[in-house]
Amino acid sequence: MMLQIGKQAPQFRLPASDGTIWSLKEQRGKKVVIFFYPKNMTPACTQEACDLRDRYAELQQLGVEVVGISMDTEKSHRNFIEKKELPYLLLSDTNHKVCEKYGVWQLKKLYGREYMGIVRSTFLIDEKGKLIEQWLKVKVKGHADAVLEAVKMHSKQ
Repeated sequence: MMLQIGKQAPQFRLPASDGTIWSLKEQRGKKVVIFFYPKNMTPACTQEACDLRDRYAELQQLGVEVVGISMDTEKSHRNFIEKKELPYLLLSDTNHKVCEKYGVWQLKKLYGREYMGIVRSTFLIDEKGKLIEQWLKVKVKGHADAVLEAVKMHSKQ
């Protein structure tokens, strides 16, 4: 399932690393970057999370909120945040329902083994809840910079 640019992003509510329930609907009025990633503390996921951390202040200045989503538990997220000093919330989609809504729950292959998992993807949602950019099957190197550039471009419009 592919989401369409210009259409409403799928709404959801998920438990957050700070113990609250995070709702996309409650983010209206600001842009939101949602990044889906496979697992806390793995090399590529750690790099992606830290790259976004390093650009977080700039994204905040542009009125953007950042959240990460994986199937990890809230406790695992809290440990990841503490260890890597992440300034944004991580959301727990333990039953992969939101991953399915966003089309990132897919068949993956690793060392000849097939399994279902999260395909690293990022979505930029505007102040009205519409999808304005998406990055599918993300390669980590340079990704946070691409997200920041897209936010800057959409902030000028």
